[in-house]
Amino acid sequence: MSCRMNILRKLVTNAKPKLFIRKLVTLKTANEPTPMTVFDRKAKIIQKQRAAIAEDSSVYEYIKEEVGYRLSDRLFDIKRQFNLVVDLGCGYGHVSKHISIDNVKELIMCDICQEILNKAKNPEPEVKVSKIVVDEEKLPFENDSIDLIISCLNLHWVNNLPSTFLQIKNSLKNDGVFLGAMLAGDTLFELRSSLQLAGIERDGGIAPRISPFVRLRDVGALMQSAGFSMLTLDTDELIIRYPSMLELMWDLKGMGENNAVLQRPLRLNKNTMFSAAAIYEKLYGNNDEDSDTKGIPATFQVLYMIGWKPDPSQPKPLSRGSGQISIKDIGELDKIVKNLGKIET
Repeated sequence: MSCRMNILRKLVTNAKPKLFIRKLVTLKTANEPTPMTVFDRKAKIIQKQRAAIAEDSSVYEYIKEEVGYRLSDRLFDIKRQFNLVVDLGCGYGHVSKHISIDNVKELIMCDICQEILNKAKNPEPEVKVSKIVVDEEKLPFENDSIDLIISCLNLHWVNNLPSTFLQIKNSLKNDGVFLGAMLAGDTLFELRSSLQLAGIERDGGIAPRISPFVRLRDVGALMQSAGFSMLTLDTDELIIRYPSMLELMWDLKGMGENNAVLQRPLRLNKNTMFSAAAIYEKLYGNNDEDSDTKGIPATFQVLYMIGWKPDPSQPKPLSRGSGQISIKDIGELDKIVKNLGKIET
């Protein structure tokens, strides 16, 4: 053992560090993806195409329909008419179909899959509409050209999220707004843990069968780093009930939301799948009180985000130390306001 260590020490001592590092970098660049490459984008396009050409594709859109409705409701809270709007990753028009001329004059509907664009529902006829195929990682829009960019449940498949946020911010005009929703946090944690436990039991290890989701606390930091101001983030949980894990996986495939991790295994062993279904039911299964039937829940955690491109006209926070009321007196706010008569805002 000591002889081997001496030989290794001599090799390391005699090596040329700069040349050695340069060779390693060259090999890694030539043969391996960059550290940001997590998802197989080509595979994701194929998955979306297969889902879109299915005759019953609309059956599996219930989650995106609900999130699209909730996201459009946030759009209506912004009391402004936008001249040019981009719906990035529009899907089948989950947000676009709710848009009216009162909010938007011209809409560009974008998706990475042409087959989905062909099925996407348009807003009301008064809104001018165009449809183009766009990769969310390479936005084609000119800087300072868009008033509003909407994104509904597509950014969780983006490899370089910081770059996409920066491109979105650059594409917006000053005082333009980005309104988005993405799956994040604990989405499908039940399915993930069940497949992991089954993989350990049947295959002797864990494989990446569920895509990783960005952590909630990181999104705000990424948007702030990209240059957005006046950030608003909130989360919502949709818990959908299925008869078993098999129906859940079938629906994910119908949505085009099946696994697209670059290092994913090519197949799921039948024994592992049935083992995971049994574990899922054992750990999370429960009875439906209305129908008295057994089933399993699946959690979809949705992060909603609003960010504005900075502009001098936007409100600014007061300088430090200019506050008139201490936070410890918040319980007596009415009495303090009455005594002071007026509070500067």
